Amino acid sequence: MPKLKIKKGDHVVVITGKDKGKKGEVLKVMPEENRVIVRGVAMVRRHQRQTTTQDGGIISKEAAIHVSNLAIEDPKDGKPTRVGYKFLKDGRKVRFARRSGEVIDG
Repeated sequence: MPKLKIKKGDHVVVITGKDKGKKGEVLKVMPEENRVIVRGVAMVRRHQRQTTTQDGGIISKEAAIHVSNLAIEDPKDGKPTRVGYKFLKDGRKVRFARRSGEVIDG
């Protein structure tokens, strides 16, 4: 299984495709397919059959987007950045934004 630098809950920026420039939060990560579902990005309309719990009709939901089309949002200025890893003084391994040097995981 490939190691992805994007995790659930991260704020990302779409860097290419029809939703270029949009920002959103990662809802689900699928490392086997190298794909991610981002809130409000890559919206598709699906025909939904009515069930006992859900109404039928045409609903909009997020489609999966390839991780190569995304970049982590820099915590400092909100622009796309690459991700690096470093060890803190207390021995924890954390991700940091290459653009500003800001730590991404608290």
